[in-house]
Formats: sequence, C-alpha cells, structure tokens
Amino acid sequence: MLNNKRHYLWVSIILLLSLVTAACGSSNSGGNKNNSSGKETAAPSATAEPKQEENKPEGGKVEGGSVVVSIPQDLDYLDPHLAVAAGTQEVLFNVFEGLLKPNEKGELYPAIAESYEVSPDGRVYTFKLRSGVKFHNGNAVTAEDVKFSYDRLAGTATGKPLSPAFNSVESIEAPDAATIIIKLKENNTSFLTSLTAAVIPNGYEDSNKNPIGTGPFKFKEYLPGQRISVEKFADYYVKGVPVLDKVEFRIITDPEASLLALKSGEVDIYPRIGTEKLEELGDKFQAVSAPQNLVQLVTFNIDRKPFNDIKVRQAINYAVNVDEIIAGVALGKGTKLGSNLSPVLAKYYQEGLEDTYATDIEKAKSLLAEAGLKDGFETTLSVPSNYQFHVDTAQVIAQQLGKIGVKVKIEPVEWAVWLERIYKGRDYELTIIGLDGKLDPYQILNKYLSDSPNNFFNYKSTEYDNTLQSAVAEVDDAKRVELYKKAQTILAQDAAAVYIMDPNLNVALNKKLAGYKQYPLYVQDLSTVYFTN
Repeated sequence: MLNNKRHYLWVSIILLLSLVTAACGSSNSGGNKNNSSGKETAAPSATAEPKQEENKPEGGKVEGGSVVVSIPQDLDYLDPHLAVAAGTQEVLFNVFEGLLKPNEKGELYPAIAESYEVSPDGRVYTFKLRSGVKFHNGNAVTAEDVKFSYDRLAGTATGKPLSPAFNSVESIEAPDAATIIIKLKENNTSFLTSLTAAVIPNGYEDSNKNPIGTGPFKFKEYLPGQRISVEKFADYYVKGVPVLDKVEFRIITDPEASLLALKSGEVDIYPRIGTEKLEELGDKFQAVSAPQNLVQLVTFNIDRKPFNDIKVRQAINYAVNVDEIIAGVALGKGTKLGSNLSPVLAKYYQEGLEDTYATDIEKAKSLLAEAGLKDGFETTLSVPSNYQFHVDTAQVIAQQLGKIGVKVKIEPVEWAVWLERIYKGRDYELTIIGLDGKLDPYQILNKYLSDSPNNFFNYKSTEYDNTLQSAVAEVDDAKRVELYKKAQTILAQDAAAVYIMDPNLNVALNKKLAGYKQYPLYVQDLSTVYFTN
C-alpha cells in the first residue's frame, strides 16, 4: 500500500511491458518472449539461478556481520498476505519470495519458479518449480505450497480474495510436485507481476506470529513498536547470498532520534532521511539521492461534503502551489506530478498533466464561489505523524489554502490509526500520504476503480473504470499505452486528488557497507549488502 517518509525508494525507468503483459506476445525487458510454438517462456535473461554479481568474492569483503536499519513505522502484519503497509513490505521482502521476483531494474525473473509459459490467449500460466528451494523450516517447496498460498490470496475457498491482484484467477492446479498451472477468467496483462506474492507452507496458519518463507533471511524476533530481527538462511538457493548474518529493522518514529542513532553508530542504514539531515552528515556517511516510483498526494474523501463537488476539488488544486512545496519541503529534490503515475514509468506516463492546475488564486476563489462557498470553509487535514515529510507538506498546504478562505486544521495521527481509521475506515476529510509504485501501471492505478477495496478516496467514475479495465485487457501495445494515459488524464480532469511529487529517495549508509541496491519498489534488500575492511 503506502507509506513514505521524507524520501523513498529510487526508481530507474521500468521497461517491463512485455513482462507485465505476458499475454500480449511482446517482450522488451528480461521477461517473456514468444517461441515458435506460439507459447511464451522465460527469456534468456531470466536465468534459472538469479545472478548476484555484486556478491562475488572480492578484496576487502567481510563475511558475516550485523546491520541495523532504521524504519519509521511498525509493521501492520507479519503475515505477508495480510500486510497492506508498504513499510511492512519493505521488511518482509527479505523473508518471503514468490514464483517470480523483481530485481533492482524492475525486471522480473524466476525465483521459486525455474521457468514458465503463458498460453497464446493469455489465460493459462504454467510454472515449473526450481529444485532445491527450501522453506526456513527446512522443508522443500512443492507445488502444493504454491497452490495453497495463491488459493489463499485468490480466495478460491472463501470467495473473498485477500489480494485484488488475484481477482481474475479462475483456478490453480498442481498436477505434480514441480508444476503449477494458473488459469484466469479473462486475459489480464498485469497478472504476471502479481506472482511476486509470497509463497508460504501448505496449510500454515501461524504466519502472523512466526512467519516462514523462502527468502535469504529467516524470521528471528519481533517486538512490536521496537524491532524485527532476521538472520541468514544458510540453505538459501542462491550461492553466497546473503553475506550478513543478521539484520535488525529498528522502529524509530522520531527522525531526530534516527539521525542521532546513525551518528552514534547504533544504526547503519537510514532510508528516507530528510534532505537537510543528509546534507548535515557531510562526507561522514555514504549518501544516495535519486528519484523513485512513488506519488505524494493530498487525497479527498469524495463522499464527504464539500469534496463531492468537483469545483471544490479543482479550487483546492488551483490554490496549492506544488513548486513551492517541492522547493520548500523537498529542497528541490522532487519531480512534479499531475496524476497518479510517476514519469519513471516513462512508457505509460502522460506528460503535461502537471500543468493542469497551474497556481491561480483568483480562479480558485471563483470556483469556490460557484460551489456556493465564496467565504471558504473549514476542514481537517489528517497526517501520519511519523512522516515528517508529510507533516511539513501539510503545514505549507494549510498556509496556501488559507489564501482562498479554506481554514485547515492539521490533525497528526499515529500510523496505526491512519491505517485503521483513514485507509480502512475511510473516516477523514483530507489526508496526505505517499502511494508506493508497482511494476506496472494497472497495479498503481487500479486503486481508483469504483469497486476497489483500497479506494479510500471514494472516487467513482464509470469512464475511468471502463478505460482502465480496457487497458488491462488490451493486447495491442500502442492502444494499451494510450488507455493508461487516458486514465491518468481522467484523474487529473476530475481533480481526484492533489498530486504533488515523486520525492527523491535519500539514504544514508555506514561507509563500511557495500552492495546496497535501490529498487523501483518500496523495499530494503539486505541480501547483497556486506561490510568491507
């Protein structure tokens, strides 16, 4: 789902369309390609054993050791199928794997799977499992484990999918111990990316207390509000991975406390550190700052008055000066947006929407007057208090909206409260959050579908629904791209939210660390990190 602090995870441009659209018969980024049989199979770059070039033995590399990573929020679930917070997923990425797995370029490659084929009509996916993959309890992974896991996500027994990405699943079969066949109700060009979802042991019911996966690290300890610790899984199927013996994700909600912990040596990696704090560190630590696949936005609860009136939403968009926010809050390190897609997804990104609501105070006042609110109104802007970046943004926006007579009360809320009351309960007026990126545009944009369970904006548009559903089913590459661009345009025209920026990811690291990777996803991959002499 979403959470983000001052800055987030870097993104390189994702050239993933063929992988995301395996059913379409095109291939351009290490995913699938057609063969003479008319089927699709793993491309040569999707190797049978994931390559970890950074982890080859080299001078100065130290085997073992422990690393502490600062994270600003507690986990919502240890069970990967129940977790919705991106901050949870960034940790569990080290513990769980699916049939497929993304690399730092946003390309998918076989993980638990060794190879796969997709039928010409895009409805049948056949996977062969990799031999030698074990769960952290020592048991070998079989097709029955995959079937159980994905049946659970698809809700085949309950009729209630745990993941919307599995809504299109018709059936899952395990004809033998090494084969999985997934049949879809209809062609879904984004489905392949869903198969990065975690595989857990068949029948296992204790994932939320003692999670068991197949990843490079296995669960060791969780102390709510304090830390989650993982340790090296010696039987991981990729040789030489991981290098570290232990990783502790320490929950530090106060950014100043995280900074002090980094300076004192208690913390080795501080992701999403504020720009001014990163500059304060100077050359005493490694520093990384780059764009990422994330959208910071102000969302309206469109079921609440006066936000059910498009003129009010447009007025607020005209009143918010995004350039001022990027300069003042992100210190210039952010990319201006006009809809819910980042330009790092260059193929699908609709340019020009960022200028749809160029700041115009008089226009904003006029629209409020047309909506019967010429004297303005009062509203509450709820902000997750553990993300200073959002808190700072809220303060600027409150000042800006004051210029058109909108009096904004800023309500700081704890992260757990934000998830429960605002995201799940949809009990709010305005909020600021960051929506994390995915590996394809449908997985990003589908939260705006009228019947989407995570449509906490309460946005409803028949035109948008039809456009997005057409996009995910469209087999023609050029037409599909245009449909995704049209969907972004509809969101902008409907003023579905105030789209602000894709903030840079800032990361500060211990100078003795090497091998750190950045992803087009909200993850912290510690499998390739190591200490140097």
